[in-house]
Amino acid sequence: MQPLSAIPPRRDPAPSRAAYRMQRLWLTPLFRALMRVGLPAFAIMMVLGIYLSSESRRDALSGGFASLRDSFQERPQFMVGLLAIDGASPALAATIRATLNLALPQSSFDIDLDATRAQIEALDGVASADLRIKAGGILQADITERVPAVVWRGLANVELLDETGRRVRLVAARTDRADLPLVAGEGADKAVPEALQILAAAGPVMPRMRGLVRMGERRWDLVLDRGQRILLPTEAPVRALERLIALDQAEDLLKRDVLAIDLRLQDRPVLRLAPYALSEMRRARGIDTSESDL
Repeated sequence: MQPLSAIPPRRDPAPSRAAYRMQRLWLTPLFRALMRVGLPAFAIMMVLGIYLSSESRRDALSGGFASLRDSFQERPQFMVGLLAIDGASPALAATIRATLNLALPQSSFDIDLDATRAQIEALDGVASADLRIKAGGILQADITERVPAVVWRGLANVELLDETGRRVRLVAARTDRADLPLVAGEGADKAVPEALQILAAAGPVMPRMRGLVRMGERRWDLVLDRGQRILLPTEAPVRALERLIALDQAEDLLKRDVLAIDLRLQDRPVLRLAPYALSEMRRARGIDTSESDL
């Protein structure tokens, strides 16, 4: 039997104070997240910082990414080699091609569809444009042209305008579009919608009509053949013209020797007769016209 002094002392199973504190610390969620995520991330960032501190390494890395990107974007399936334009006249299509001046073939990643669409829609003859890239490397442009509604004789040019007053294109002479009504005068392009309403109401006198003239940028004169002119009011010109046409259909007013009919005073239309018609009217009323005829 061994003496008591020879028996080694038993090891205390309780953890040391440092081990106890470390175990308690591991039970903290923030510490666990810091050790599992924060410390590796910090190590990676430190390594990257050391690697990128060299300008030559940064340039090499940037060049590698650029080369990889270019090789991907310049694959044959991403290259655009043809511009197809539908819905436009040959002249307008040629204008669109010259305006865009696309250097094809080029990668579809290098073509800004929104900017290209805005560039096309800025042209006079284009109402709207729809662009998309089709399979086979085709940039498809579907064009809606502006439809000419009137011929405008301005101060310097003769232009075709659509129903909103937007310019479609220039023409050499009014006879190039004799099928369209003529408007003239400064500011006529800004009042095309009102002019079209007047033209629609002037149906019975359309065969005799020469055109509409904008007066003072605020009202219209309707010019007929034989030098006759109808002075329309600033307010409600269509209604005034409709009343005149009804009167003409009842009494053939416009077939008489009338130079002008002033409708600017709604309650008191004023007729301006030709000199010969005025003399005949005076004679019919027994008024001596000998002095006025001299």
